[in-house]
Amino acid sequence: MAQDTTVPELNFEYWLAKAIEWGQATTLESQKDVCLHLPQLQEFLHQIYETLKHMDSVVAIQHFPLIGQLLGRLCWNPFVIGYDESQKTLMRCLCCLYSSEPQNPVELKANSWIRSLLCHLLSSSKWESNEAETSTFISTLGYTSADCYCHLVKNTVFSLVTELRENQFNGLNIQGRVSASRVNAVSLFCLPLITLPDLTPLLEALLLYHGGASKEILSSEFLEAVNEAFLKKKISLPESAIFSLWLRHLPSLEKATLYLLDQLVSIQWHSLEEVSCVIKDSLLPQAASHPAIFRIVNEIFKNALLETDGTPEVMTIIQVFTQLFLQAHQNENKQHKFPMKAYFPYHHQPLVTALLRRPLELPTTHWSQHVKHISDMLKALVEDTNISSLADLFEIWFLVARFGEWLDIAAEQLLKAAVEPDALLWLLAFYYCPQNENQQRTQTMVEAQAVYNHLMKIFSCTALSAKDVEAAVHCVADTQQCGNQHLTTHLLTNFLLFSPGGLMMAKEFIYHITETTDTSKEICSLLIRTAYRINHNGKENQRTVKLLNKLLQKLTSKD
Repeated sequence: MAQDTTVPELNFEYWLAKAIEWGQATTLESQKDVCLHLPQLQEFLHQIYETLKHMDSVVAIQHFPLIGQLLGRLCWNPFVIGYDESQKTLMRCLCCLYSSEPQNPVELKANSWIRSLLCHLLSSSKWESNEAETSTFISTLGYTSADCYCHLVKNTVFSLVTELRENQFNGLNIQGRVSASRVNAVSLFCLPLITLPDLTPLLEALLLYHGGASKEILSSEFLEAVNEAFLKKKISLPESAIFSLWLRHLPSLEKATLYLLDQLVSIQWHSLEEVSCVIKDSLLPQAASHPAIFRIVNEIFKNALLETDGTPEVMTIIQVFTQLFLQAHQNENKQHKFPMKAYFPYHHQPLVTALLRRPLELPTTHWSQHVKHISDMLKALVEDTNISSLADLFEIWFLVARFGEWLDIAAEQLLKAAVEPDALLWLLAFYYCPQNENQQRTQTMVEAQAVYNHLMKIFSCTALSAKDVEAAVHCVADTQQCGNQHLTTHLLTNFLLFSPGGLMMAKEFIYHITETTDTSKEICSLLIRTAYRINHNGKENQRTVKLLNKLLQKLTSKD
């Protein structure tokens, strides 16, 4: 039986007869015959692959009708798949037979069969279940079946990665290119194995592979599965691979952004450092250095803000994201860095430039002047030009709102610095009441001015009485317009934190305000932002820092 080893080229009938004769090589005689023919069989399989890789799957099956039977039997022979490059070549042949766009039930069934064969080839459990049958062959080599599985997977992945990377730089050598359908098939075969650590290099190579095709060549199921595994931290991939995933598959980017929002809204934060850590870990701020990703994430944030009616948590998330995005952009290699106009192309560029300045880049003595400059430009845009629609007004408001640190500084500077208050009050009034229909913003300004004047009269008093503060507290409780209440709350909270006398009764009045008005989340968010800024500037009274920590501890424990 083992004497005739001369094999005609691509003689499927001969090798199919041999495969049937060998079965799963359970007898000593069949094992000897398999071993005798393995070098020639491997050469035959290599010839098949070199022929198949330039064929469409349908054409391949028409030319070689016996190929399915042959490959199917060989995949279950442990001596064949354990020999040198045979296992990898079998996988490559199966990939060539996979229909990336099946047209009928027969092709769908064939795809399912091929996937099951690939899972078998890469599954350690299959090797374990065949331990008794393969032990004679494997143990003589000094390996266990687990060792063999590990090497097979790593070698197969290495081979596919090498092939993809070489093809990526193949230029105009069309004959040597891997077909788009084959790359698509490989991506589908990865589906049941995505969380396998040994497969990570192949996932990376696929995500970074483009191959010059005009449309997406990786299967959407593969892209969705990789994104899902990344979000749930089941796999770890280089940043470049994740960025490429989001650039080539919009649904994955949308899902990642919404997943981040859900994750942050569903937990109770105690500091902006916690929020910053979660956002940075998502890789979205780093990915947003690409303008296309930035614009998509920006739209999702805007929709989330509108759907939640501008809740403080969502607004704070957007503001922290913006800070982290700017840090990531600053750290970008200068050669690959996009200008800021690429991210804010339709906005008034001098206003964008002013908002982009980080407070730490300026001396604190210049903060009030910088905020006034922002307010003057904004007012000129809003009041001195024709805003054609509410959508235009919202775009301007959202630009200012995402740089919320300057708004918080404006509220602080009103109390702590010698400033002309009108410009800073107008800026805050615009933020809390962007529309001026029926003179709403004008009315907000009038009420805010009255509260501000009252607070400034008592700001320097070191021995405040409760009655001195109660008038401002009643303004918060009695205000009907939402924007007025938010602005008054902001001013009063800052007064209690930063005035010499307010500090003594801050806890009592802040607790009172949160319990008698619907401002608990708003005040908590403001305190968290203030604590973050103080911790990073390090120039505030330590009593204020301790007070903030106590307030946050109590307010967050109530939720």
